[in-house]
Amino acid sequence: MSEKIPVTVLTGYLGAGKTTLLNRILTEDHGKKFAVIVNEFGEAGIDGDLIVGADEEIFEMNNGCICCTVRGDLIRILDGLMKRKGKFDAIIVETTGLADPAPVAQTFFVDQDVGDATRLDAVVTVTDAKWLKDRLKDAPEAKNQIAFADVIVLNKTDLVTAEELADVEAAIRAINPYAKLHKAERANVDIAALLDRNAFDLDRILDIEPDFLESGHHHHHAEDVRSISLTVPGDVDPEKFMPWINDLTQIQGPNILRSKGILAFKNEPRRFVFQGVHMILDGDLQRDWKDGETRESRLVFIGRDLNENELRKGFEACAA
Repeated sequence: MSEKIPVTVLTGYLGAGKTTLLNRILTEDHGKKFAVIVNEFGEAGIDGDLIVGADEEIFEMNNGCICCTVRGDLIRILDGLMKRKGKFDAIIVETTGLADPAPVAQTFFVDQDVGDATRLDAVVTVTDAKWLKDRLKDAPEAKNQIAFADVIVLNKTDLVTAEELADVEAAIRAINPYAKLHKAERANVDIAALLDRNAFDLDRILDIEPDFLESGHHHHHAEDVRSISLTVPGDVDPEKFMPWINDLTQIQGPNILRSKGILAFKNEPRRFVFQGVHMILDGDLQRDWKDGETRESRLVFIGRDLNENELRKGFEACAA
């Protein structure tokens, strides 16, 4: 069975520096080939490097990359790319600056063929240190992009003072305390810190950073987008949990931007790992609980208008 192709979703508000970062990824000498999907032809600013064939959807690039324009559905494009497996090492999907990353992320949950052939490696969000505070006031998309992120590039740090930078970072952390954050000028971030990180693999993250889901003080902010971390000591009953989480996401799904969790199911030696995007949930049993490892169940919700007390009561009611 062949390895799944890693997919990085690159997002960020207009002018944050996505194109600069993408051009760096495509031109650096890293020895890898990427297939790139952009929302609009030419948005990536690399037209001059393309060797364009008549009516082709996928183009070889001079530096060994492949680029395809979104002329149809993302799933159709990914299906087409899979027929060319072996010609590239990874896929990058760049969204427009006004896009909500949710539909792109959902693609990897809802389409069986796409899910079998690819894995969502990370949602990487580029933010503008100088203008982000303004965008958080007037652009809900900017908040969504931060809330969905697994990795955040805080760009243009050279354009603000140290005090302003700390203020912007605090605003980001109020929305999403869990993403890995890199500060940058002109999107100058180590490419290895962004790609093939398995950042969307919650199980792996918790192996590396056991405190990843700890809420600390982060969610006590008066933001309309907030994060809530919940823990139930010991096991939960899957016969209670699955109906509860399904009902919850069907009713409150539009407000739940991201959900993640690791659960200890009653009479189950393996950890159940799940994550969701709005109303779409995906999860499976992964590695065994290790000797000496505390069996407990943890959930994280990032979203709008979330009632922490109700969520806590509902989750605690699932205890075995």
